[in-house]
Amino acid sequence: MSSELGSPVREGKRPLDLPVLAVSGVVVVALCIWGVAAPDQLQAVSGDWLAWITTNLGWAFAVSASGFVALALVLAFSRVGRIRLGADDERPQFSRASWIAMMFSAGMGIGLMFYGVTEPVTHLMTPPEGDVTAGTPAAADEAMQYTLFHWGLHPWAIYAVVGLALAYSSYRKGRPGGFSAAFAPLLRGPRGRGAAKAIDVLAIFATVFGSAVSLGLGAAQMNGGLAHVFGIATSSGVQVAIIAVLTFCFVISAVSGIERGVKILSNTNMVLAGLLLLFLFVVGPTVFILDMAPNAAGNYLAALPHMSLRTGVFGGQEWLSGWTIFYWAWWMSWTPFVGAFLAKISRGRTIREFVVGVMLIPTLVSLIWFSVFGGTAINAQLTGALDVLADSDQTAQMFNLLALFPWSGLTSLLVVALVAIFFVSGADAASIVMASLSSHGDDEPRRWLTAAWGGLTGVVAIVLLGAGGLQALQNLTIIAATPFLVVMVLMCWALLKDLRSDTAPMSPITGRMLAVPPSRTTGGRTAPSGPLVAQAPATPEPEVGGGRAGEPVGAVRD
Repeated sequence: MSSELGSPVREGKRPLDLPVLAVSGVVVVALCIWGVAAPDQLQAVSGDWLAWITTNLGWAFAVSASGFVALALVLAFSRVGRIRLGADDERPQFSRASWIAMMFSAGMGIGLMFYGVTEPVTHLMTPPEGDVTAGTPAAADEAMQYTLFHWGLHPWAIYAVVGLALAYSSYRKGRPGGFSAAFAPLLRGPRGRGAAKAIDVLAIFATVFGSAVSLGLGAAQMNGGLAHVFGIATSSGVQVAIIAVLTFCFVISAVSGIERGVKILSNTNMVLAGLLLLFLFVVGPTVFILDMAPNAAGNYLAALPHMSLRTGVFGGQEWLSGWTIFYWAWWMSWTPFVGAFLAKISRGRTIREFVVGVMLIPTLVSLIWFSVFGGTAINAQLTGALDVLADSDQTAQMFNLLALFPWSGLTSLLVVALVAIFFVSGADAASIVMASLSSHGDDEPRRWLTAAWGGLTGVVAIVLLGAGGLQALQNLTIIAATPFLVVMVLMCWALLKDLRSDTAPMSPITGRMLAVPPSRTTGGRTAPSGPLVAQAPATPEPEVGGGRAGEPVGAVRD
């Protein structure tokens, strides 16, 4: 056992968390059986639940998502922004380029491929607020500002607050226990232990359904690409086969470990996506794209306060539930595994570096991506070169746009490959996190458990596709994310309580926290060096469900 600040407590392989594993596994399997036995009933019930949530709780998604943005920025640019996620002299394990590539691939890569063309043009022809004429330059402005709203600061702030809380709890406080360990400041005693297990179960539910949506989107778009290039039929049977193959691939990647699996896939995808982006920028309407990017950024920032707090109280709730609320719920359902993944790859960075890297850099990439793909599609729609929405199949719209330019067969195959790799690089992280959640937060969970959760995610995607297609996947995602919204708010509260008691060194002159430059280390491990290293508290931090501060943290509780 170690109580050194920034060193997570670890005493060998942790046992399975049987209550968490049993409850989450049984409920997910029961849902799959329900979807096979009575798919129409599942679709009807989930639709009713969704209608109630969007009618009565849409405001909660809007307010909380904006609150996460404000909280992340305040933490980054306040005095606590200098606190390091680990020991004060700890060094990041991954280079900045690999770090950015991995977090972007895990965060939303597959969604960019699916919605890169579809969303801007859909908003162009169906303006989100209904206050401008469809298919006009004014509608194009509104289309881009809402697209960036859905893919910019808000989703990455949702990821950032969860990743920050997990990294701080694990690597700064040295708490065992995984996801629920971040709630230690709020949970004490037997009731706290029970609440911690409930939190882990909710995190698994959110992860399963969030991953299943991505798997369904990826399979549908890959089917569309193969149909465009090779004439393969677009059918549920083909999509089931694609899901089976993708599931096998990401399970293999997951059990190979984060360094060998995710890092290689993420770096590969970053290069391939960059090549595709550069190609379309060069052969597409280059000047239009260059005009589009700063214009879209300005409109987005100017309209951000209004869009952030729009609830549809005087109309537009149906549009909000289909787009904004779905997106916020989708991002929230991804936070358990994306947050845990971001925490794992961000050890040794400061809070400021973490928030700036997680929020601002991906937002800039989204601006570039949608300016190129969305801008090209809007230009084609406005000039009459292509009616993008003439084909109602969203999975084909990206490929129809690429057909306007040279080497469309090659670029279409590249899109299919990118979708596959984006999903594998994200879903293997999800499988590892679900196995960790059901193993008391073990950083290296059992491989068979990782494979089992990965396989079950594929089964959920197949069942829900049969019970209503992508709409059923979206419905269940919002339903699963609703209780998790409360979990995220409580996590932010726990993080703030933690930060108030941080022992980071202070300057005797300015009273500000000091950021100690990372020392050279071996194997990602560091030793204290110099007087500025914050020492461990006299009594170790209690884990979730612990009693008083002096209780040992090494014991694993079932």
